[in-house]
Parts: sequence; structure tokens; C-alpha cells
Amino acid sequence: MSLVAVVLAAGGSSRFGDGAKQLAEVGGRPLLAIAVDAALGAGCFVAVLVVQGAVDCRAALAGRDVVVLENPDWAAGMATSLQVGLAEAGRRGATAVVVGLADQPGVGADDWRTVALAPSATPIVVATQGGRRGNPVRLDRSVWDELPVEGDEGARALMARRSDLVTAVACPGDAADVDTVEDLERWN
Repeated sequence: MSLVAVVLAAGGSSRFGDGAKQLAEVGGRPLLAIAVDAALGAGCFVAVLVVQGAVDCRAALAGRDVVVLENPDWAAGMATSLQVGLAEAGRRGATAVVVGLADQPGVGADDWRTVALAPSATPIVVATQGGRRGNPVRLDRSVWDELPVEGDEGARALMARRSDLVTAVACPGDAADVDTVEDLERWN
């Protein structure tokens, strides 16, 4: 299996207030850098792709072996960012992607690795943290055409519609995301 990690970081941080949450810091590190370091730390991906849009995130990723992709349609929702990542993963010959978000500092390398390498007869593998479905999510190439192309949902809509395609695996991390400044303060 040829696995590619996709970190979605294109959003406009509309609930965050001033500034881009992708670049906000937890423990002195940008949220995006934490997510990317976790994907890189999993050690099982042929490439780590970062989809950006509203904010140029390159400076926060300096020195990291990642490919930064632009989503010019980022304001149309998360689905467009997912599609940008899938298109590049397809060009790279990936048989599956593992998708995570830039605003979940508690999702670590073990979560990425567990989802990426979980044995499964289903084409979708989703992390559960504390008994709740979260991220990352592994998507076999066979389901890419069934994913939304617009709107603010990624694989969640497909998983809800086709639960027979999904295997959940327990992961050790914390999938709480940072949407507001108050959320960020809880992490610091």
C-alpha cells in the first residue's frame, strides 16, 4: 500500500477571531507544525501534503519535508481542500490517503500510524479517541470518487451514508480541535 498523508490547513479561521489559527501556537509551536510533525513522525507515508488556502503557511513549515498545495477555492469549504489533496495523492500513485486537520494538537504520530497501518477489510478507517470518532481518517482510493466535492465536510458525509465501508480503530490521542481563542487557551 502506498500511503500519503494529507493535512488540511486551508480554512479562514472564521470563529478564531484575529489571526489564523493554523499559525497560532501551543507550547511555542504553530498548530500546523504540530499536525505536520505528527504525520511525519508516523514514519509510514511516502509523502506528506499540506493544503493551504486562506493563509500562507510555508514559514511555519520551514525545514520540514512536506509538499504545500494551494486551494484557490478554500472558501467553498473543506471538501475542496480534500479534493486538492486527493488529486495530488493520485498523481503520486497513492493507493490510500490518511487525512488529518491542522487544528488538533492532541492528535499525535501514534494516531496517524495506527490509522494508516490498521488492518481492515473496509476502505475507510477512522480514529476514535475517547470513544468518539475523529481524525485522522484513512481513505482507500476506491472511495475517492464518492467523497464530496463541495461544502464544508470531508469524509464524514460518506461515513454517515455508508457505515458498511468504515472500520473504527482506537487511538491514544485527543481529537479536540482549536476553533476559538478560548480553545487555544485551554491547550496552553
